[in-house]
Amino acid sequence: MRLVLVSDTHQRHGSIAIPEGDVLVHAGDFCGSGSRRQAREFADFFRRLPHTHKVIIAGNHERCLEIDPDLGPKLFEGCHYLFDSGTVIEGMSFWGSPWQPEFQSWAFNLPRGPALREKWALIPGGVDVLVTHGPPNGILDRTFSGEDVGCEELLRAVERVRPRLHVFGHIHEGYGQHEQGGTRFVNASSCTAAYVASNAPIVVDLPAVRL
Repeated sequence: MRLVLVSDTHQRHGSIAIPEGDVLVHAGDFCGSGSRRQAREFADFFRRLPHTHKVIIAGNHERCLEIDPDLGPKLFEGCHYLFDSGTVIEGMSFWGSPWQPEFQSWAFNLPRGPALREKWALIPGGVDVLVTHGPPNGILDRTFSGEDVGCEELLRAVERVRPRLHVFGHIHEGYGQHEQGGTRFVNASSCTAAYVASNAPIVVDLPAVRL
């Protein structure tokens, strides 16, 4: 199965060349300020893309989806909009969640520790593809200031679940791939730290079954 991975497009989706594939995954932050208009415009674009399956979660810029949790499924009708929930696509299991450690006053923020641990405890075993907005601690999460800002509790959850693929964004500087403990980690941030959409979508071919 060919997965096309993007994140943090921040209203610049029209300038991004998105390759063909079986499943298009967006790991959140498609809005700028998080208005309903911005979310609706992106959803219209996303639904029109030709990929057979589309998986999407919210990020910290999707304020309107935090205020109205019922809005996401309506906007992304026909797609797999995941909110602490999962889906199975052609036998491959996906789980998605928008939360991240507190970051200024944006959406889907939770304090580090028990609150986030409770969210990650919802992730079931056997998940093939985990989609979160933020990274786990120490993996593709380093800012230009040299600080690792990913979630410690998410790292523990990934070590428990051991997905084959973990897709995220949020920390634009962390764009890239890393393999560890049998999991391929992908920070798919399309925008750089300067909010220039110059990072190419990342394509991953994932076997239908675990090897």
